[in-house]
Amino acid sequence: MMNMTSPAVQAPRGGPVTRKDVARYAGVSTAVVSYVVNGGPKNVAPATEAKVQNAIRVLGYRPNAAARALKLGSTETIGLVIPDNGNPFFSLLAHAVEDAAAELGYALLLTNSDGNLAKERRNIRNLAARQVDGVLLSSVLMEPDLAELESADIPAVLLNHSADAPGFNSVGVDLTGSARSVVEHLISHGHTRIALAMGTNTGGFLDGREQGWLQALTEAGLPEGPIVRSPFTREGGYIAGRRLLASADKPTAIFASSDLQAVGILRALHEAGVSIPDDIAIASFDGSAEAEYSWPPLTTVVQPAEAMAEAAVSALIGAQRNRESEHLIFPAELQVRRSCGCKGN
Repeated sequence: MMNMTSPAVQAPRGGPVTRKDVARYAGVSTAVVSYVVNGGPKNVAPATEAKVQNAIRVLGYRPNAAARALKLGSTETIGLVIPDNGNPFFSLLAHAVEDAAAELGYALLLTNSDGNLAKERRNIRNLAARQVDGVLLSSVLMEPDLAELESADIPAVLLNHSADAPGFNSVGVDLTGSARSVVEHLISHGHTRIALAMGTNTGGFLDGREQGWLQALTEAGLPEGPIVRSPFTREGGYIAGRRLLASADKPTAIFASSDLQAVGILRALHEAGVSIPDDIAIASFDGSAEAEYSWPPLTTVVQPAEAMAEAAVSALIGAQRNRESEHLIFPAELQVRRSCGCKGN
Protein backbone atom coordinates (compact mmCIF):
# COMPACT_ATOMS: atom_id res chain seq x y z
CA MET A 1 0.00 0.00 0.00
CA MET A 2 1.41 3.41 -0.97
CA ASN A 3 2.18 6.07 1.65
CA MET A 4 -0.48 8.71 1.10
CA THR A 5 1.12 11.25 3.47
CA SER A 6 1.46 14.60 1.71
CA PRO A 7 4.98 16.04 1.45
CA ALA A 8 3.57 19.16 3.14
CA VAL A 9 3.07 17.28 6.40
CA GLN A 10 6.06 14.96 6.39
CA ALA A 11 8.55 15.23 9.24
CA PRO A 12 11.81 16.91 8.16
CA ARG A 13 14.80 14.66 7.57
CA GLY A 14 18.14 15.67 9.11
CA GLY A 15 19.12 18.97 10.68
CA PRO A 16 17.38 20.83 13.53
CA VAL A 17 13.61 21.15 13.45
CA THR A 18 12.56 24.73 12.85
CA ARG A 19 9.42 26.72 13.52
CA LYS A 20 8.64 26.55 9.80
CA ASP A 21 8.70 22.74 9.97
CA VAL A 22 6.20 22.78 12.84
CA ALA A 23 3.96 25.25 10.99
CA ARG A 24 4.06 23.13 7.81
CA TYR A 25 3.27 19.91 9.73
CA ALA A 26 0.39 21.50 11.65
CA GLY A 27 -0.95 23.37 8.64
CA VAL A 28 -0.72 26.78 10.29
CA SER A 29 1.39 29.91 9.97
CA THR A 30 4.70 30.40 11.77
CA ALA A 31 3.05 33.25 13.69
CA VAL A 32 0.52 30.81 15.18
CA VAL A 33 3.35 28.49 16.23
CA SER A 34 5.02 31.48 17.90
CA TYR A 35 1.83 32.33 19.79
CA VAL A 36 1.56 28.77 21.08
CA VAL A 37 5.22 28.48 22.07
CA ASN A 38 5.33 31.90 23.78
CA GLY A 39 1.83 31.82 25.24
CA GLY A 40 0.79 34.90 23.28
CA PRO A 41 0.51 37.72 22.59
CA LYS A 42 -2.53 36.55 20.60
CA ASN A 43 -4.88 33.77 21.66
CA VAL A 44 -5.04 30.56 19.63
CA ALA A 45 -8.14 28.40 19.28
CA PRO A 46 -7.89 25.22 21.42
CA ALA A 47 -8.16 22.90 18.40
CA THR A 48 -5.41 24.79 16.57
CA GLU A 49 -3.19 24.83 19.65
CA ALA A 50 -3.67 21.06 19.96
CA LYS A 51 -2.49 20.59 16.36
CA VAL A 52 0.60 22.73 17.02
CA GLN A 53 1.42 20.91 20.25
CA ASN A 54 1.07 17.58 18.47
CA ALA A 55 3.42 18.75 15.72
CA ILE A 56 5.95 19.87 18.35
CA ARG A 57 5.82 16.43 19.98
CA VAL A 58 6.03 14.47 16.74
CA LEU A 59 8.88 16.51 15.29
CA GLY A 60 10.75 16.98 18.58
CA TYR A 61 10.88 20.75 18.14
CA ARG A 62 12.94 22.70 20.70
CA PRO A 63 12.57 26.50 20.67
CA ASN A 64 15.79 28.47 20.21
CA ALA A 65 16.34 29.96 23.68
CA ALA A 66 18.94 32.44 22.45
CA ALA A 67 16.68 33.79 19.73
CA ARG A 68 13.77 34.01 22.16
CA ALA A 69 15.91 35.89 24.68
CA LEU A 70 17.02 38.34 21.99
CA LYS A 71 13.42 38.98 20.96
CA LEU A 72 12.08 39.36 24.49
CA GLY A 73 15.08 41.22 25.88
CA SER A 74 15.15 38.63 28.64
CA THR A 75 16.84 35.27 29.19
CA GLU A 76 13.98 34.26 31.52
CA THR A 77 16.72 32.95 33.80
CA ILE A 78 17.88 33.98 37.26
CA GLY A 79 21.05 33.03 39.10
CA LEU A 80 21.43 31.78 42.66
CA VAL A 81 24.70 31.81 44.59
CA ILE A 82 24.74 29.81 47.83
CA PRO A 83 27.61 28.68 50.07
CA ASP A 84 27.00 24.93 49.73
CA ASN A 85 24.16 22.95 48.15
CA GLY A 86 25.45 19.90 50.03
CA ASN A 87 24.10 21.55 53.18
CA PRO A 88 20.49 20.31 53.58
CA PHE A 89 19.24 23.79 54.49
CA PHE A 90 20.70 25.42 51.38
CA SER A 91 19.49 22.51 49.28
CA LEU A 92 15.99 23.12 50.64
CA LEU A 93 16.30 26.85 50.03
CA ALA A 94 17.54 26.36 46.44
CA HIS A 95 14.66 23.98 45.69
CA ALA A 96 12.18 26.54 47.01
CA VAL A 97 13.78 29.27 44.87
CA GLU A 98 13.59 27.04 41.78
CA ASP A 99 9.89 26.36 42.39
CA ALA A 100 9.10 30.05 42.95
CA ALA A 101 11.00 31.06 39.79
CA ALA A 102 9.29 28.35 37.72
CA GLU A 103 5.89 29.71 38.76
CA LEU A 104 6.87 32.92 36.97
CA GLY A 105 8.26 31.10 33.93
CA TYR A 106 11.93 31.48 34.83
CA ALA A 107 14.71 28.90 34.91
CA LEU A 108 17.38 28.82 37.61
CA LEU A 109 21.18 28.70 37.35
CA LEU A 110 22.57 27.40 40.66
CA THR A 111 26.16 28.05 41.75
CA ASN A 112 28.12 27.25 44.92
CA SER A 113 30.70 29.51 46.52
CA ASP A 114 31.89 26.86 49.03
CA GLY A 115 32.00 29.71 51.55
CA ASN A 116 34.88 31.22 49.56
CA LEU A 117 34.86 34.92 48.66
CA ALA A 118 36.94 34.54 45.49
CA LYS A 119 34.62 31.80 44.22
CA GLU A 120 31.55 33.86 45.13
CA ARG A 121 32.86 36.76 43.04
CA ARG A 122 33.70 34.42 40.15
CA ASN A 123 30.17 33.01 40.20
CA ILE A 124 28.68 36.50 40.18
CA ARG A 125 30.91 37.46 37.25
CA ASN A 126 29.89 34.34 35.30
CA LEU A 127 26.19 34.96 35.92
CA ALA A 128 26.56 38.58 34.79
CA ALA A 129 28.31 37.41 31.60
CA ARG A 130 25.35 35.13 30.86
CA GLN A 131 23.05 38.15 31.16
CA VAL A 132 20.67 36.54 33.63
CA ASP A 133 17.65 38.64 34.56
CA GLY A 134 18.61 38.80 38.21
CA VAL A 135 20.73 37.22 40.93
CA LEU A 136 19.84 35.93 44.37
CA LEU A 137 22.94 35.95 46.54
CA SER A 138 23.52 34.21 49.85
CA SER A 139 26.84 35.89 50.47
CA VAL A 140 29.76 34.99 52.71
CA LEU A 141 29.99 38.71 53.53
CA MET A 142 27.67 40.96 55.49
CA GLU A 143 28.29 43.70 52.89
CA PRO A 144 28.98 41.92 49.56
CA ASP A 145 30.49 43.63 46.54
CA LEU A 146 27.78 43.85 43.87
CA ALA A 147 29.57 46.24 41.50
CA GLU A 148 29.78 43.55 38.77
CA LEU A 149 26.00 43.20 38.72
CA GLU A 150 25.35 46.93 39.00
CA SER A 151 27.59 47.69 36.02
CA ALA A 152 25.67 45.08 33.99
CA ASP A 153 22.35 46.56 35.17
CA ILE A 154 21.35 43.21 36.68
CA PRO A 155 19.22 43.44 39.84
CA ALA A 156 20.19 41.47 42.94
CA VAL A 157 18.47 40.37 46.13
CA LEU A 158 20.43 39.25 49.18
CA LEU A 159 18.97 35.97 50.44
CA ASN A 160 19.42 34.45 53.90
CA HIS A 161 20.81 37.84 54.87
CA SER A 162 20.17 39.01 58.42
CA ALA A 163 21.45 42.61 58.13
CA ASP A 164 19.94 45.56 56.31
CA ALA A 165 21.74 46.40 53.06
CA PRO A 166 20.81 49.97 51.99
CA GLY A 167 19.91 50.15 48.31
CA PHE A 168 19.25 46.42 47.95
CA ASN A 169 16.38 44.10 48.74
CA SER A 170 17.34 41.53 51.35
CA VAL A 171 15.56 38.59 52.93
CA GLY A 172 16.51 36.75 56.11
CA VAL A 173 15.47 35.58 59.55
CA ASP A 174 15.86 37.05 63.01
CA LEU A 175 19.04 35.19 63.94
CA THR A 176 19.51 36.90 67.28
CA GLY A 177 15.94 36.52 68.53
CA SER A 178 15.66 32.94 67.29
CA ALA A 179 18.94 31.89 68.91
CA ARG A 180 17.95 33.60 72.14
CA SER A 181 14.69 31.63 72.23
CA VAL A 182 16.39 28.24 71.86
CA VAL A 183 19.02 29.03 74.51
CA GLU A 184 16.25 30.23 76.85
CA HIS A 185 14.58 26.87 76.26
CA LEU A 186 17.76 25.08 77.34
CA ILE A 187 17.94 27.32 80.41
CA SER A 188 14.35 26.36 81.26
CA HIS A 189 15.59 22.77 81.61
CA GLY A 190 17.90 23.93 84.39
CA HIS A 191 21.14 24.17 82.40
CA THR A 192 23.64 26.74 83.64
CA ARG A 193 26.69 25.76 81.54
CA ILE A 194 25.59 26.12 77.93
CA ALA A 195 28.28 25.94 75.26
CA LEU A 196 28.15 27.41 71.76
CA ALA A 197 29.40 25.58 68.67
CA MET A 198 29.68 28.54 66.32
CA GLY A 199 30.23 28.26 62.58
CA THR A 200 33.05 30.30 61.09
CA ASN A 201 32.44 32.97 58.43
CA THR A 202 34.72 34.58 55.88
CA GLY A 203 33.99 38.15 56.94
CA GLY A 204 34.78 37.54 60.60
CA PHE A 205 31.63 39.44 61.66
CA LEU A 206 29.71 38.71 64.87
CA ASP A 207 26.93 36.30 63.91
CA GLY A 208 23.42 36.96 65.24
CA ARG A 209 23.27 33.43 66.64
CA GLU A 210 26.22 34.20 68.89
CA GLN A 211 24.58 37.45 69.96
CA GLY A 212 21.35 35.61 70.82
CA TRP A 213 23.26 33.02 72.85
CA LEU A 214 25.03 35.77 74.79
CA GLN A 215 21.83 37.71 75.39
CA ALA A 216 19.99 34.70 76.78
CA LEU A 217 22.83 33.87 79.18
CA THR A 218 23.24 37.48 80.31
CA GLU A 219 19.52 37.98 80.92
CA ALA A 220 19.45 34.78 83.00
CA GLY A 221 22.47 35.92 85.03
CA LEU A 222 24.56 33.01 83.76
CA PRO A 223 28.25 33.05 82.81
CA GLU A 224 29.38 32.56 79.24
CA GLY A 225 29.80 28.90 78.45
CA PRO A 226 32.71 27.69 76.33
CA ILE A 227 32.75 28.62 72.61
CA VAL A 228 34.22 26.43 69.90
CA ARG A 229 34.43 27.81 66.36
CA SER A 230 34.46 25.41 63.43
CA PRO A 231 32.98 25.15 59.91
CA PHE A 232 29.21 24.83 59.34
CA THR A 233 29.62 21.13 58.49
CA ARG A 234 29.27 17.67 60.01
CA GLU A 235 33.05 17.48 60.30
CA GLY A 236 33.14 20.90 61.94
CA GLY A 237 30.54 19.77 64.46
CA TYR A 238 32.43 16.57 65.19
CA ILE A 239 35.58 18.57 65.93
CA ALA A 240 33.60 20.99 68.11
CA GLY A 241 32.01 18.10 70.04
CA ARG A 242 35.35 16.49 70.80
CA ARG A 243 36.84 19.80 71.95
CA LEU A 244 33.91 20.50 74.24
CA LEU A 245 34.15 17.04 75.77
CA ALA A 246 37.82 17.64 76.47
CA SER A 247 37.31 21.08 78.04
CA ALA A 248 37.90 21.55 81.76
CA ASP A 249 34.46 23.11 82.23
CA LYS A 250 32.44 20.52 80.30
CA PRO A 251 28.97 21.90 79.45
CA THR A 252 25.66 20.28 80.28
CA ALA A 253 24.07 21.69 77.11
CA ILE A 254 25.29 22.76 73.66
CA PHE A 255 23.74 25.18 71.18
CA ALA A 256 25.00 24.45 67.64
CA SER A 257 24.68 27.17 65.00
CA SER A 258 23.62 24.68 62.31
CA ASP A 259 21.93 21.30 62.10
CA LEU A 260 24.96 19.85 60.30
CA GLN A 261 27.23 20.86 63.15
CA ALA A 262 24.79 19.30 65.61
CA VAL A 263 24.86 16.00 63.69
CA GLY A 264 28.66 15.97 63.98
CA ILE A 265 28.42 16.77 67.69
CA LEU A 266 25.97 13.91 68.18
CA ARG A 267 28.52 11.50 66.71
CA ALA A 268 31.25 12.79 69.02
CA LEU A 269 28.99 12.44 72.05
CA HIS A 270 27.82 8.94 71.07
CA GLU A 271 31.41 7.79 70.54
CA ALA A 272 32.31 9.05 74.04
CA GLY A 273 29.39 7.16 75.58
CA VAL A 274 27.63 10.38 76.58
CA SER A 275 23.88 10.07 77.11
CA ILE A 276 21.80 12.65 75.21
CA PRO A 277 20.05 14.56 76.71
CA ASP A 278 20.66 13.13 80.21
CA ASP A 279 24.37 14.00 80.32
CA ILE A 280 24.46 16.73 77.67
CA ALA A 281 21.47 18.29 75.94
CA ILE A 282 21.78 19.77 72.46
CA ALA A 283 19.81 22.13 70.24
CA SER A 284 20.59 23.58 66.82
CA PHE A 285 19.56 25.97 64.05
CA ASP A 286 18.10 25.58 60.52
CA GLY A 287 15.23 23.07 60.61
CA SER A 288 16.53 20.62 57.99
CA ALA A 289 15.49 16.99 57.59
CA GLU A 290 18.81 16.01 59.17
CA ALA A 291 17.54 17.38 62.48
CA GLU A 292 14.32 15.38 62.34
CA TYR A 293 15.99 12.07 61.47
CA SER A 294 19.07 12.21 63.69
CA TRP A 295 19.11 10.29 66.98
CA PRO A 296 17.85 11.60 69.22
CA PRO A 297 15.83 13.95 66.99
CA LEU A 298 17.18 17.47 67.32
CA THR A 299 15.44 20.41 68.90
CA THR A 300 16.08 23.11 66.32
CA VAL A 301 15.10 26.55 65.07
CA VAL A 302 13.23 26.10 61.77
CA GLN A 303 13.96 28.72 59.12
CA PRO A 304 10.99 29.35 56.77
CA ALA A 305 12.86 28.48 53.56
CA GLU A 306 9.79 28.49 51.31
CA ALA A 307 8.53 31.88 52.50
CA MET A 308 12.01 33.37 52.22
CA ALA A 309 12.46 32.03 48.69
CA GLU A 310 9.08 33.30 47.50
CA ALA A 311 9.73 36.77 48.95
CA ALA A 312 13.19 36.96 47.37
CA VAL A 313 11.98 35.82 43.93
CA SER A 314 9.05 38.26 44.09
CA ALA A 315 11.42 41.13 44.90
CA LEU A 316 13.70 40.12 42.03
CA ILE A 317 11.35 39.26 39.15
CA GLY A 318 7.83 39.18 40.56
CA ALA A 319 5.19 41.54 41.91
CA GLN A 320 7.60 43.36 44.23
CA ARG A 321 10.31 44.16 41.68
CA ASN A 322 11.11 47.77 40.87
CA ARG A 323 9.68 48.86 44.21
CA GLU A 324 11.67 50.67 46.87
CA SER A 325 14.20 48.31 48.42
CA GLU A 326 13.38 46.79 51.78
CA HIS A 327 14.83 44.39 54.32
CA LEU A 328 12.43 41.54 55.09
CA ILE A 329 12.99 39.60 58.29
CA PHE A 330 11.00 36.43 58.88
CA PRO A 331 10.37 34.85 62.27
CA ALA A 332 11.77 31.35 62.81
CA GLU A 333 9.98 28.66 64.79
CA LEU A 334 11.43 26.60 67.63
CA GLN A 335 10.79 22.90 66.93
CA VAL A 336 11.10 20.97 70.19
CA ARG A 337 12.27 17.35 70.02
CA ARG A 338 14.06 14.89 72.32
CA SER A 339 17.64 16.18 72.16
CA CYS A 340 16.93 19.02 74.61
CA GLY A 341 15.25 16.78 77.19
CA CYS A 342 11.65 17.26 76.12
CA LYS A 343 9.47 14.22 75.51
CA GLY A 344 7.56 13.77 72.29
CA ASN A 345 8.90 13.97 68.74
